[in-house]
Amino acid sequence: MTLDETQRKKVAGWIADGMKLSEIQSRLASELSVRMTYMDVRLLVDDLKLTPKDIDPPKPPASVAAPASVPAQKPGNGLKLEDTAAPESSVSGVSISVDQLTRPGAAISGKVTFTDGKKADWYIDQTGRLGLAPQEAGYRPSAADVQQFQIALEAELSKMGM
Repeated sequence: MTLDETQRKKVAGWIADGMKLSEIQSRLASELSVRMTYMDVRLLVDDLKLTPKDIDPPKPPASVAAPASVPAQKPGNGLKLEDTAAPESSVSGVSISVDQLTRPGAAISGKVTFTDGKKADWYIDQTGRLGLAPQEAGYRPSAADVQQFQIALEAELSKMGM
């Protein structure tokens, strides 16, 4: 169904006022007695070369904690995992690094140093499970350290676009 020029101007005004397409669809039916599907309204707005406004633009999620420091990357001497780590991130004493050469069987891997100075290798496997392999047998980090590790890991992976 086509609209005459005055009806098109009303639709343009509604878009300028920031109305959503569903609201325009309802207004067309109630005020102008024009019944259109949602898709028809979308096509109409497109044909009129109008762009609906976002009244409430989506807000980016607030970061829980920002990395405290990012030391320079160590130069690599060979193909050992220790020498191919990415820059480290630290959140409240827990520092992590991401391996540039991922360990076998993992989607991504790296190293973590907890607040007590103990170190562990971490990895995320192909199914998305997070694993820790401490260097000291039987070591279990504190719950607070695990939480800080997860925050630091999330921050580092988001910087990498993951």
